[in-house]
Amino acid sequence: MTELTLVHDIKKGDRTAMRRLYDCYAGYALAVASRYIPQHEEVRDVVQDSFLRILTHLEQFNYKGEGSLRAWVARIVANEAIDHVRQQERFAFVDEMPDDADEGEPDVERVPPDVLTQMIGRLPVGYRVVLNMFVFEQMTHKEIAQRLGIKENSSASQFFRAKQMLAKMINEYTKTRRI
Repeated sequence: MTELTLVHDIKKGDRTAMRRLYDCYAGYALAVASRYIPQHEEVRDVVQDSFLRILTHLEQFNYKGEGSLRAWVARIVANEAIDHVRQQERFAFVDEMPDDADEGEPDVERVPPDVLTQMIGRLPVGYRVVLNMFVFEQMTHKEIAQRLGIKENSSASQFFRAKQMLAKMINEYTKTRRI
């Protein structure tokens, strides 16, 4: 079944199509939300809220070809997760750029995806949110700053620090896994 057919059937009120939408994208939505929120129970709540939003706002979806529904679902889930983090967690942003302490280029390919997700989950919340928005949502620091109500320099600084911390975790992981 194509995304266009699925959307058309849902707009007609087909409950089976609604269930197919959930079945097709729930795992992906969980992965997106997990990048922002390390607590499994909260991730499930965010995904549930996301699907409610998806189904109630499907009229606003603009089909642009196969894959556009998946991208739209991911954007809604990411926005719900960001809103959740902003409401539930206190985090501070810094404006100054950190010293350039190079950890060396990490060997990311040697880290299983689930381990990498856990590492991202261990980042301080501000680092984690900015890293995800920049890397996965492909937002600019200007867009991130506007979305989070911070300065553009703060976004860049948080991203830089997140990359440093993540590189250190990856390097430590790969050192302990060498044969």
